[in-house]
Amino acid sequence: MSIYPDSFLELSLQMCTRGTLLMVGSSSLHISRTLETLKILEPFNDDGTFRTDVFFTTTGTAYIDTALKAARAADPQAKLYINDFNIEGTGAKSTAMFNLVKGLKARGIPIDGIGVQAHLIVGQVPSTLQANLQQFTSLGVEVALTELDIRMTLPATSALLAQQEKDYQTVISACKAVSKCIGVTIWDYTDKYSWIPGTFSGQGAALPWDDNLAKKPAYDGIIAGFAS
Repeated sequence: MSIYPDSFLELSLQMCTRGTLLMVGSSSLHISRTLETLKILEPFNDDGTFRTDVFFTTTGTAYIDTALKAARAADPQAKLYINDFNIEGTGAKSTAMFNLVKGLKARGIPIDGIGVQAHLIVGQVPSTLQANLQQFTSLGVEVALTELDIRMTLPATSALLAQQEKDYQTVISACKAVSKCIGVTIWDYTDKYSWIPGTFSGQGAALPWDDNLAKKPAYDGIIAGFAS
């Protein structure tokens, strides 16, 4: 298992040097010849229903099968992933992901892994994280934590930073404990460039390095998670 900041390997699920990345998201289609990974992005609403977008409106769920089969035909070596947020713990959305991948496997549609984005909140890491990752891998696929950050309500305090350290350790340890959890990508590495404050008002300090690029206790949590 490895961990990468997104600025180093921005859309990675594993260390790769060539191939095709085809991302099918709610409103866009992007292709890159830099990584041997295909990701279908965020197909579900939080209640487990499919998101309404141009692909779903036009084809129903057939776009998923089409994208995966096309990618496998274009590059048989590419890793094929479905990637979503709020599927870290058990619930309606993670169940929908499980059932989608189970159906793909049953129909013989190529799929190699599930990307778990892991945009989490300090003190609220799901207690079912490890079990959920293990359940996904029971389908015969890999899992990866693809966009990890753990945000807090500002200002950061010593108590919040200590809890964040524990939370990072918990997350890394959970991935390490699941044999088919192949890696972790943190969603940037420094609070200076984090997307969180611009999206969640009054929240931030989500990453292992602060605005001045100094290591935070979260960094030690990551190290402890790998050492566990």
